[in-house]
Amino acid sequence: MNHFPAIAREVAFYNMLRFQHTEYLWAFALLIVLTLAFFWVSWWKRRSIRRIGDPAMVEKLFSGYSRKLFTLKFILVFLAFFFGVIGLANLQKGSRVEKITRKGVDVIIALDVSKSMLATDAKPDRLTRAKQLMTRLMEKMDNDRIGLVVFAGNAYLQMPLTVDYSAARMYLGSISPDLIPRQGTEIGEAIRVSDEAFNKKERKHKALIVISDGEDHQEGAVAEAKKALENGVVIYTVGIGSPTGSPLPDAESGGMKKDNEGNTVISKLNEEELKKIASAGKGMYLQLLNNTDEVVDALSDRIDKMEQKEFGENVFTDYNSYFQYFLGICLVLIVLEFFIPEGTSRKKTDALPGIQKAEAA
Repeated sequence: MNHFPAIAREVAFYNMLRFQHTEYLWAFALLIVLTLAFFWVSWWKRRSIRRIGDPAMVEKLFSGYSRKLFTLKFILVFLAFFFGVIGLANLQKGSRVEKITRKGVDVIIALDVSKSMLATDAKPDRLTRAKQLMTRLMEKMDNDRIGLVVFAGNAYLQMPLTVDYSAARMYLGSISPDLIPRQGTEIGEAIRVSDEAFNKKERKHKALIVISDGEDHQEGAVAEAKKALENGVVIYTVGIGSPTGSPLPDAESGGMKKDNEGNTVISKLNEEELKKIASAGKGMYLQLLNNTDEVVDALSDRIDKMEQKEFGENVFTDYNSYFQYFLGICLVLIVLEFFIPEGTSRKKTDALPGIQKAEAA
């Protein structure tokens, strides 16, 4: 099945909408803290009421206390914070499209997202280190078109070739092992999918960078590399991790992953496999551990020396900002929350009619 049209539409959507200051989006984590604080306060109030006596009777003793109004005030604060964060991040929409002409190379990065990429021999873990490498590499490849392929037990074209690096960074931030449920390391499949994403009419100007720990238990990767080379794709491989290996964290147990015999599973870098693929693709092999800058410089240097071509692409060069609307909604919600009381204004004796009758008697 050809997923390219759907992916292209998705890329166009993300190119049109973006956040100018994505660093503020981390503040959404505080919404979790705010929600937990609300539930804790609600639990504490209910517990205090139960200690005094019958909950239904005790709540009537409070002057106008309303659990519904207390919840409403929290919802308003929650929504105000939510819209405030979006306003600070400044949601933008593309307003002007221009054709950008550049001279460069088509580069596809195939990233291994299997569970073995969570090993910590490359700090903080292999996958995070690989994404850091890709970010630094994109900073040096601003004249090239770039595409993304992710693979584990299957391989998928995550983003077709584009000169819009902001879209590439957005996709990169969303990459995790959960993207592909089927586990494994199908490097051969990743090479095939990457080869199909290039322009078939060309026999040059094409580079594929495979970033993996090389734990490929399937045959055929070298054969696929040779086929891609026939189509003009030069293949570079980046082995991430160490040959001595590292234990794999187990999210279910909270410890390290064990095999059926109870032994700790060690994930090791398979350099030989990656070297064979690079050799078959007439590229080079590099090991990535704690030498990100060296690997970035080596890759960018080799890509810069490749024969380049001119290409043009329509991209958004101007954006309209909508932060004022979200900050306005945030302000209105804060004002509403300020004027809404936590309870009604009824008197204590209103809540206990029996007391009024006793006093009248």
